[in-house]
Amino acid sequence: MVDEPLRPDPDLLLAQADSARRGKLKIYFGACAGVGKTWAMLQEARRLRAQGLDVLIGVVETHNRQETTALLEGLEYLPRRGSSTAFDLDAALARHPAVLLMDELAYSNPRGARHPKRWQDIEELLDAGIDVLTTVNVQHLESLNDVVSGVTGIRVRETVPDPFFDSAADIVLVDLPPDDLLQRLKEGKVYVGDRAERAIENFFRKGNLFALRELALRRTAERVDDQIRSWRDGQRHEEKVWHTHDAILLCLSGRRGSEKLVRVAARLATRLGCEWHAITVETPSLYHQGQARRRAVLATLQLAQSMGAQTATLSDSDEADAVVRYAREHNLGKVILGRAPKRRWRLSKDFTQRLSQHGPELDLLIVAMDDAAAVGPLKAVPVRSKWQRQLRGSLAAAALCALITVGCQWLLPGFSPINFVMIYLLGVVLIAMAFGRLPSVVAALLNIVAFDLVFIAPTGSFAVTDSQYLVTFAVMLTVGVITGNLTAGMRYQARVARYREKRARYLYEMARELSRVRVPQDIPAVCQPVVSAALVARCEIWLPDKQGNFIAPEQKQLNTLPEPAFLQWSSHNGQIAGAGTDTLPGVPYTIVPLIASGETLGLLIAETEGGSLLIPEQQRLLETFVVLIAGALDRLELTRREQHSRLLVEREELRNSLLAALSHDLRTPLTVLFSQAEILMLDLATDQSPYASQADAIRQQTLSTIRLVNNILDMARIEADGFHLRMDWLALDEIIGSTLRSQASMLGDRQVQLQLPEEMVLFRADGPLLERVFVNLLENAVKYSGPDADIGIEAKVDGQTLILNFWDSGPGVPVGMEQLVFDKFTRGNSESSIPGVGIGLAICRAIVGMHQGEISVTNRPQGGACFSVRLPLSSSETALHPEEERA
Repeated sequence: MVDEPLRPDPDLLLAQADSARRGKLKIYFGACAGVGKTWAMLQEARRLRAQGLDVLIGVVETHNRQETTALLEGLEYLPRRGSSTAFDLDAALARHPAVLLMDELAYSNPRGARHPKRWQDIEELLDAGIDVLTTVNVQHLESLNDVVSGVTGIRVRETVPDPFFDSAADIVLVDLPPDDLLQRLKEGKVYVGDRAERAIENFFRKGNLFALRELALRRTAERVDDQIRSWRDGQRHEEKVWHTHDAILLCLSGRRGSEKLVRVAARLATRLGCEWHAITVETPSLYHQGQARRRAVLATLQLAQSMGAQTATLSDSDEADAVVRYAREHNLGKVILGRAPKRRWRLSKDFTQRLSQHGPELDLLIVAMDDAAAVGPLKAVPVRSKWQRQLRGSLAAAALCALITVGCQWLLPGFSPINFVMIYLLGVVLIAMAFGRLPSVVAALLNIVAFDLVFIAPTGSFAVTDSQYLVTFAVMLTVGVITGNLTAGMRYQARVARYREKRARYLYEMARELSRVRVPQDIPAVCQPVVSAALVARCEIWLPDKQGNFIAPEQKQLNTLPEPAFLQWSSHNGQIAGAGTDTLPGVPYTIVPLIASGETLGLLIAETEGGSLLIPEQQRLLETFVVLIAGALDRLELTRREQHSRLLVEREELRNSLLAALSHDLRTPLTVLFSQAEILMLDLATDQSPYASQADAIRQQTLSTIRLVNNILDMARIEADGFHLRMDWLALDEIIGSTLRSQASMLGDRQVQLQLPEEMVLFRADGPLLERVFVNLLENAVKYSGPDADIGIEAKVDGQTLILNFWDSGPGVPVGMEQLVFDKFTRGNSESSIPGVGIGLAICRAIVGMHQGEISVTNRPQGGACFSVRLPLSSSETALHPEEERA
């Protein structure tokens, strides 16, 4: 016997499974501080500890709340590294508890930590297989940053990416009504001392609490809704509609008055504040109605889409089945229908009854149609054309019946008559495959009559001596009708399948050809033949030149040359224009903009004579082609920009390396030259030599050259990320005074007009770097304003922002150069005799940006330029209480 293969060690498999397991993240989510997130997290930690799990506290902020502090008893803390109070990530990974508590998810780690954000620490803990409990407020979500700032007037600087928030295994909403939260504030259970009163007057205003609570509830509801959708999408069996939220499905047909249904559905969706869909089902009966009725359906769908609906066109032989399936797939509980016209004969159930039977869980809303709808369905084609195919099918059925009868009578005389039934049924199938349902029924009736007259005794009459043949006749009629219906349905499904296969082939060819294109100019030649063949229309793709004017392709297909004004309007507004639209409907062509990344990259112009572009499926195909072509143009444009950016980066790196090398080589001789010139100037001044002024000029020019070399070196260090801010508390008047003292020799007798706040302004910044900004701005004002111009520095505090204005009364900045002057090696007047290479303002922008500030320049109404520096302020109160700053 063959030896049994070695089985793996079960303990080893379990160990591998445990090592590969990713930890679970559980977030306690609230509207703001004080709702009880930390308290709920600690309650869960104590419960897990009671179950025997290894629970460890990494970071918990109690803010001296007695109820919260009491929950810490009996829980183990993670030791800190040395004297540091920061979280020790390596110690947590080495300790590897089952559950770790990390309060304040959006916290920013201190300098020197492995990750700048706490959520990044938690990401590494989860990868190590550690479950994490944490807390976060709604204002810290990145997607709601601007919303919270607009509501509260406070800019939230510490945020958490939404993808990380959504990746949590569990999110627990901790909610508290605003009145109860304000009462807790007054009782000192959130903040102690005067902080509670200041919080109530500022961030914790009642209106702010209502808005933040709504944001938190909505964000949680969206997550729950996404979870429901994901679970339903993963179920293989068909689920019924769950009425967990309001959603509307509008069923449209080609009847007149459907516009009223669209408006009713739009009004109801607005009142309920819910999404709504509008669909139509392409059945065999609708397919045979002709183009007019299908165009009416398309027009109604376009109206619904313009009013905010999601539209779709379905293909199915049973309209009720298609509607129920779509409603269950999208969890749409309310279905709006138009009241069906009263029928004189009711041989079958109407659409409403069949829909109730197929989807008993759906709420059906029946809307009365307009008077115009009472006229009945649109007459798509004349009666003669409508019944011409049916008449040809009936004649063919009669001819085939005669042929079968003669053939069986003369060619098969020895066969039993009962065997001829199968041949007659074969004829019914052939007629059904060739002409459809009604001719197959006619063929079945004619076959019964011929079989009775020719083969059933007494022949030549409709009399039947054997009553068993009555059962044969009934079976022949039943089988013929059923076979005809099934064959007609199969013909329709085969037609739909052929169309879909053809559409898929065109899309495949388009995608394959677009993947080979390397320049945008090749796209028209590649795409125009495919699009024209698929849409049965004459199509051209117009691309813009460098001036933004659209150029016709080399392969001309349109019979009518489009007006340039029409093309510019469609491109500028990003909307479809031309035939079949509300804009320029009288022109014989349709203009479709090719939009990608919010920019119009070209235009697709289609011209047709039969109105084929108005058919719903053709519209869908056109939209797909537009998306593919726009995506290809966007890819080529991004590739071009990437190559251009790479070239600029390489050129900039080469230039920076060259400048840095030259600057290092020039710095030492310039320093020696400056010191020797200063010694020479002092000696000549002591001897009262007439050449002392010339020595001083040499010294000043050497000093200016040293500043230029230092600027070049600093710019190279900034771009190489060689600067690290050393933040410290600075007094505004002291740094302004230091700047003026360092530039006393350059200013000479010129007075700088100062306008500073009376109270002391303290802010955190890197003093030497910020002084470099002020020196460059002051030197720029002196050089470009002229010897007789006034110079001033104005400072003011606007909320949490410090604004510094360096102004002069000189000629100002040339119009159009307000942004360019901050680029490297750019000067206001390139032909100016003023020394410099245009790098000082670039350094100013880089340093201000490192301080999370902004710098700009404008021309003053009274003349001259004004450089404005905006720096964020950090109050002493915020420095003492970082949690309130994050809120």
